[in-house]
Amino acid sequence: MEPKNRYIDRDISWLAFNGRVLMEAADEQVPLADRVKFLAIYSANLDEFFRVRVSALRSLIRFREKKITRRLLTDPQQTLTQVLGMVAQQQEQYRAVFHDELLPRLQEHGLVLYQQEALPEVHRHEQERFFRSTVLSYLQPVFIGSLRKAKRKNRLPFLDSQQLYFALTLRPKTGNQRDASQPDQAEPMPNDTLYAYLNIPADKLPRFVPLSSIADKQYFAFLDDVIRANLAIVFPGYEVTGCFSFKLNRSEDIDIKDEYHGNLVRKIKRQLKKRKTAPPVRFLYDGNAPADLIALFISLFDLKPEELQAGGRYHSLSALLKLPMPKGPNIASPVLLPLLKPELDAHDSIFAAIDERDRILHFPYQSYEYVLRFFNEAAIDPLVYQIDVALYRIASDSLIANALMSAAHNGKQVSVFVEVKARFDEANNLRWAEAMEAAGVRIIYSLPGVKVHAKIALIKRRKPSAKAKRIQYAYLATGNFNETTAEIYGDHGLMTRYKPIVRELGQVFDFLAKQKDVGKLHHLLVSPFTLQKRYLDMIEREIHHAHKGRRAHMTLKLNGLEDQTMIDKLYEASRAGVTINLLIRGICCLVPGVVGMSETIRVIRLVDGYLEHARVAIFYNNGEEEMYLASADWMQRNLYHRVEVGFPVYDPQVQNELRQVIAYQLADNTKACLIDEQGHNQPIRDPEAPQVRAQRAIYDWLKEQALDATAVE
Repeated sequence: MEPKNRYIDRDISWLAFNGRVLMEAADEQVPLADRVKFLAIYSANLDEFFRVRVSALRSLIRFREKKITRRLLTDPQQTLTQVLGMVAQQQEQYRAVFHDELLPRLQEHGLVLYQQEALPEVHRHEQERFFRSTVLSYLQPVFIGSLRKAKRKNRLPFLDSQQLYFALTLRPKTGNQRDASQPDQAEPMPNDTLYAYLNIPADKLPRFVPLSSIADKQYFAFLDDVIRANLAIVFPGYEVTGCFSFKLNRSEDIDIKDEYHGNLVRKIKRQLKKRKTAPPVRFLYDGNAPADLIALFISLFDLKPEELQAGGRYHSLSALLKLPMPKGPNIASPVLLPLLKPELDAHDSIFAAIDERDRILHFPYQSYEYVLRFFNEAAIDPLVYQIDVALYRIASDSLIANALMSAAHNGKQVSVFVEVKARFDEANNLRWAEAMEAAGVRIIYSLPGVKVHAKIALIKRRKPSAKAKRIQYAYLATGNFNETTAEIYGDHGLMTRYKPIVRELGQVFDFLAKQKDVGKLHHLLVSPFTLQKRYLDMIEREIHHAHKGRRAHMTLKLNGLEDQTMIDKLYEASRAGVTINLLIRGICCLVPGVVGMSETIRVIRLVDGYLEHARVAIFYNNGEEEMYLASADWMQRNLYHRVEVGFPVYDPQVQNELRQVIAYQLADNTKACLIDEQGHNQPIRDPEAPQVRAQRAIYDWLKEQALDATAVE
């Protein structure tokens, strides 16, 4: 008998993933600096979640119609209530880890981050000097006045999204006269409470202010506390009776009503400007703030009760990533330098290496320099005449974009598809698109109705012979063309000149450039056209083998699994007896391990120093194994609303490499968790088994492979 709930809500599952990040921060076995980093990542993740997903839930609640809600898996109000409850629980754990564990541990290692302690005189003077010389000029106090006056206020300066502020209560000092520069004070009575708010310029200044060392200890103060200690300078003649931090998150969804008519780029630019004034989705405030102060701000800024969230004294602790860490052994995980790939270095050019056979790179274990070489060589190679690339998230200081501009300067025909709807990267992508266009690169902007998420490049090169036939070289990857994220994202990139693949990749680029029919595809899996159907067919084939009594199994690695059609097919495969291993880092709406529905499905969530980002599918196929890499997760957006490319791995040596990488990840008993029927993280630990930490094992294995290859040479 199947359970009542066949699916885990996507937002609840995502919070479980972020909870897994928090588990790393709480784990005493994790080096101290890494724990601080995971705490910062948790905070940054949660901020984005509120700006996007909670905003979407509130929109569903606000504008829902019966015919819409009937199509939803869960009631959005019920989901939101559950989400806020989970967040509140996690925030309690977050504060406990930060205050009770990490701050004392930092102090043990010689780093003191002041909070509410009494400072020694030398540090008080340093704070005041820094405040007067540096901070004061950035402050923008807004005096609201008395409660009576506040209720009559029609307009107040705008609250910026994600910026930090103080809400303040004040009263005039005895004998204080009305300040002519503050006409809205309306002659307050001596006992009247006055209100104000003040920005905390953490976007302009360091969040952690260094103070002089004492007895070999480093000291830092929150910028918030530097301001708190000097409020008398900001509000002369007033006694500050209360000071409480708050932060407002606004929705960051871009809503373009019609992508099919008019100038899409111009519409996106307009929407980016509107994002600054978007509706609030979360008002995060110090839980010690008095109720009357919170009620006042609800009224002044037109907030709704469900947008309020009580927090701690400090917000936006993603800034902890910038807190200098103490020095010493075992404070942080050792830095693993990206490995070289001798089989590529043995050739004079990347193209010569690909001529020999397909090549694969595993990031961030191996150097991204080989991808940069791929483009840099193409830019200056006289035999290269055309370069096509699809860019989704461009690095802020992109070396790849510079190589493409260099290629255009050298007379190559360079066409770049730039996705200007990539969330949070819209402005950066537009900036680079305009720069490349000015350099002579042909820029193709977003397609209406879909995002192009594929990570593909195609280089056309003449043969160095009299016949001058062309050769095409492809680079297909699971991760973005972004050398910054390649340092921390676990991805794979395939280089090939295999004719059927490069021919079909040319069809994909023709579709992007001309919106012509993508044509028949026998090797590449391309959404929204063939990718889902081909995966369903491969699962069906495993079901067929299971029904025939043959061995049947598959391994899937994804960032997210949400689509009901794919989940239902996996349930069908499980009922048929197919063994299914899932490596799902983020959202997993599938319910594993349920007798009669999913008992042969095991779901592993792996969280470690690198962000697992690759998408891999391996189908046993009665011993004739098939292996695919892809840019697509099995989310509705990827399968139906994005252009994604999955690509087969044919080269036996490349297959062996991928098989070994996946084997380490499936065997991890140090950083892996099983996802249970409720979507909870259950650590995989076996004290009697040899410890396997997949990311470290993969690095060591690839390093050994590189040393062996060098020895052979």
